[in-house]
Amino acid sequence: MSFISFAAREIHCKIVYCGAGLGGKTTNVRWIFDQTVGKAGGKLVTLPTETDRTVLFDYFPLDLGLIQGFKTRFHLYTVPGRVFFDASRRLILRGVDGVILVADSQAERLDANLEAVDNLMENLKEQKPDFMTVPYVLQLNKRDLPNALPVETLKKELMRKNEPVFEAIATHGVGVFETLKTCGYMVLSELKKG
Repeated sequence: MSFISFAAREIHCKIVYCGAGLGGKTTNVRWIFDQTVGKAGGKLVTLPTETDRTVLFDYFPLDLGLIQGFKTRFHLYTVPGRVFFDASRRLILRGVDGVILVADSQAERLDANLEAVDNLMENLKEQKPDFMTVPYVLQLNKRDLPNALPVETLKKELMRKNEPVFEAIATHGVGVFETLKTCGYMVLSELKKG
């Protein structure tokens, strides 16, 4: 859940990038970092291993300026894509305000994408907010690859609740900020309701 400090006049929100391994979660976060706080000398926390680019998470805060007099920061995380890191995924998803599922558009990755969506739904089942109420965006990444499935096929297979869908090429920044802005807007809209 978001953290609001009235004394410091700050709002902190947590957005988590989920998806199958090597689908582009870390690439999204790195692109955002490089275009924003990275230019000012900020630091990105990353925990890579030999078998996966992220064991626990990538993390950095993104300052969005003032909203109704409060300094607003989004804390961006990625979860590990590999199935045997499921406990880590659940831990990172705890207290999430918004979720972006990054799907790999390649035909041979469809099963891994389906497993990632099902796993996300399962991991959020007993949390507040649960999957059906958390702000959620689907990003179809790697649209530039020759073996990318048609957008309509991916939407039919992966959409779960009429969520916004964006096409992306995260390595070039295409669709990256649009995806984040939409999720951020949804998170802030939920905050205003509460």
